[in-house]
Amino acid sequence: MITITENEFAKLSKYIKDNYGINLKEEKKMLVIGRLHNVLAELKFKSFSEYYDYIILDKSGKAVNTLINKITTNHTYFMREKNHFIYLKEKVLPYLMKSVKDRDLRIWSAGCSSGEEAYTLAMILDEFFKEEKLWWDKKILATDISEKVLSIARTGIYNKQQVSQLPETWKRDYLRNCNEEKYEFTDKIKNEIIYRKFNLMDSVFPFKKKFHVIFCRNVMIYFDNNTKNELVRKFYNSMEDGGYLFIGHSESLNGGTMGFNYVMPSVYRKG
Repeated sequence: MITITENEFAKLSKYIKDNYGINLKEEKKMLVIGRLHNVLAELKFKSFSEYYDYIILDKSGKAVNTLINKITTNHTYFMREKNHFIYLKEKVLPYLMKSVKDRDLRIWSAGCSSGEEAYTLAMILDEFFKEEKLWWDKKILATDISEKVLSIARTGIYNKQQVSQLPETWKRDYLRNCNEEKYEFTDKIKNEIIYRKFNLMDSVFPFKKKFHVIFCRNVMIYFDNNTKNELVRKFYNSMEDGGYLFIGHSESLNGGTMGFNYVMPSVYRKG
């Protein structure tokens, strides 16, 4: 197996942090070697220095896509941190239904991974609005830096074990059997989600309208405090007054809520 020198690791980890926010500490060195070993072997590189130069010089974006797909951890599942979805349905949506006068509801799943969170949000919205849904624009934006996980999300296909935690009514109303082991979300739900590749480290977010709800859960655990604070600032500037930010249960806003008001563990509100 190809080893990585201190200098090679420092250069590669700096590139990843500067461009994608992911903070690879020294103890992650073996993880980097393990995840990238096959990539270097396929490219017939003899060192990580060769691989680094290849990434820097590649203009197609293919090299960076492969790097990000290998480095990022995309562990997620349906109904993860379930109390967030309960709070959204019982508290947030009733408030927004009354306060959003133009009926243009904007929700962002930032760092959506393979789509479980976005599909859960789409089902909650459909169930909540019922016959009123015809009068609302309630598309969900779901973004990630990994094209690999986005391609999985776009299919809307999951195995039996993955959907086992969903309520039976949801499985009946929003899923169809592909075969004995696979389920696919109906077009009614799939069409409510817009998937886009997007880097949260972009200096300016390009959105024309602000969001009422942002879910960014278990993403900032990979960032250092400065990176996290800058991202929270951008979320704040991209959110409507009275909007809600949901982060992971293991995350916090560093004691400074950056203009957000604390609502409950891992839930914050603007204004």
